Amino acid sequence: VQLQASGGGLVQPGGSLRLSCAASGRTFSSSAMGWFRQAPGKEREFVAGINWSGGSSDYADSVKGRFTISRDNAKNTIYLQMNSLKPEDTAIYYCAARIGMYVTTQEREYDYWGQGTQVTVSS
Repeated sequence: VQLQASGGGLVQPGGSLRLSCAASGRTFSSSAMGWFRQAPGKEREFVAGINWSGGSSDYADSVKGRFTISRDNAKNTIYLQMNSLKPEDTAIYYCAARIGMYVTTQEREYDYWGQGTQVTVSS
């Protein structure tokens, strides 16, 4: 599976962005997917994950109620809608796929990674 993340950019606090991650490979529709982020000087952390069908998702406490993960298996794409953005959301955002159908928050359980897209929240 190859992953290509896009949609990052500069946004003011309180604004919104939608990230996309396009996947290639026949196993996409049976793979759980996730978004992680890494801020400068910090370790990479789980943001959101979605199971193979889109019927189940999980979020980090810091983004619950503000971010929404979704997927379109017909387009081999997942999305991360980010609303009410805060300066502390500034990071490089990575999408990831795992050989497994169910969501996990553990970075080590994801098998494929995209290249990352920069999100900067600043006035």
